[in-house]
Amino acid sequence: MGKTGIVGGGIVGVALARALSARGDEVTVLEKESRLAQHQTGHNSGVVHAGLYYKPGSLKATLCAAGRVSIREFCEEKGLPYREVGKLVVAVDETELPALAEIERRSLENGVPDLARVDDPARMREIEPHVAGVAAVHSPHTAVVDYASITEAMAQDVRAAGGHIRLGHEVTAMAVENGRVRVVTPVSEDVFDRVIVCAGLQSDVVARLVGADPSPKILPFRGEYWELAPERTGLVKGMIYPVPDPRFPFLGVHFTRGVYDNVHVGPNAVPALARQGYTWLQWSAKDTIESLRWPGAWPLAKQHWRMGVDEISGSLIKPLYYRKARRFIPELRSSDLTHKSAAGVRAQAWGRAGELLDDFAVDQVGPVTLLRNAPSPAATSSLAIADYVIEHYLTAPRDLSAPRTTAPSPDSNVGAAAGATRGADVQRSTREDEVSERL
Repeated sequence: MGKTGIVGGGIVGVALARALSARGDEVTVLEKESRLAQHQTGHNSGVVHAGLYYKPGSLKATLCAAGRVSIREFCEEKGLPYREVGKLVVAVDETELPALAEIERRSLENGVPDLARVDDPARMREIEPHVAGVAAVHSPHTAVVDYASITEAMAQDVRAAGGHIRLGHEVTAMAVENGRVRVVTPVSEDVFDRVIVCAGLQSDVVARLVGADPSPKILPFRGEYWELAPERTGLVKGMIYPVPDPRFPFLGVHFTRGVYDNVHVGPNAVPALARQGYTWLQWSAKDTIESLRWPGAWPLAKQHWRMGVDEISGSLIKPLYYRKARRFIPELRSSDLTHKSAAGVRAQAWGRAGELLDDFAVDQVGPVTLLRNAPSPAATSSLAIADYVIEHYLTAPRDLSAPRTTAPSPDSNVGAAAGATRGADVQRSTREDEVSERL
């Protein structure tokens, strides 16, 4: 019980507000935009992930499994669309078979329901009649939803429980004073018993307001979607995904039949020139300069420059994008990709050494809880993330005078959480039994 402020009106922030208000807390959500779910939540592919890719035992894997069930039940309760269209992850040639086997292993360990290995191309075409490849894994219960509508429905529950959602309230200052948190926006000033920051693309900016470490920093990546011509949507029954490159935290161009029956192709992954840069024409000198000056910029560029050139080229030159998509559906024509229908910007956290953080990450600065990295499958996991944060950060006794840091094993492929004290380097634990205790 208490007075809680939540910074950020995406699906994770609103899910936390819903869970807290349901137990009797006085909750206020502060969202800088004029509507909820305006950025990552409202610009993703709408997929409810089943847990194919994530390291077994990581919080991504654990919370995705729980979140998928919770999202399905929430949609059933509210009468919102939830369609299990299924996902086929396709190896187009033999070189991708080892990586496909790793996806299968992880999926089975993560308890992906009814997962099946498909080694017969004819059987693959029974699932997706126009697909090409040598083998695949099939997740029949991978679903699609409308995450913006889900967020609005959660917000209705918050209001019904007496909570407040304030739109157009951008947090400009925040300070811990005598164990409580003063939060200032251009139009309001409040004092909360605790604050949870779910600011997505602005998470590192808000974290600095309370003296948290600048690392991890947010590197915005834009993903662009092409729309399949309506008369050609029959080429895709559900979802057709590539075998992901394990060196990069993005899945690559794929096909998804959306909850309203459109089919989009994408996304790619190109550096955005602004935190809210949804096109090449939207850029911020401040955001770009900050990214280039970050210590991890050049190590990241050195490691991934070839992939960066490839992704940027595909963004600017349609035939290159088309070639990536046609690998999976040989019948696809360039004219079938009618227009770029949408784009989203992913708030990808990265560290001082240029490492891209893979798992969920959180900092604790006294009564302020900071979600520093919440990449996909955060939307799928949103209700489970809310329960986890409440149990591990808001319920357990803690010393409010000391910062709390969560961090991964350096060999675990789990993303690092930054030290909560300004200037501290990322701290890493080598204890494997701590993995399940991190967010």
